[in-house]
Amino acid sequence: MTDRLTGKAREKALKGLKGWTKARGRDAIEKTFRFKNFNEAFGFMSRVALVAEKMDHHPEWANVYNRVDVTLTTHDANGLSERDIELATFIDKIAGKAGRTRE
Repeated sequence: MTDRLTGKAREKALKGLKGWTKARGRDAIEKTFRFKNFNEAFGFMSRVALVAEKMDHHPEWANVYNRVDVTLTTHDANGLSERDIELATFIDKIAGKAGRTRE
């Protein structure tokens, strides 16, 4: 089981993420990514899915055309964990400039 991030460790971990915001009403983070078209959005999701499967840590997400909304939380920890930070960091790396906060 993975431990939930708290205190200074949580603050430090979140400080390293750009554009991720606290999800309303739950211990999770979220971010919206916009791409040029559906093909780029789906390709992004496929790349994330391969890594998420290897991590055995899967995002909650939705896709409409060029937009991908991603929410990360660790259900086993009942909130945000280091696994979410690791996956968010990878997601940002492959998304490039596509990420921005939800509107």
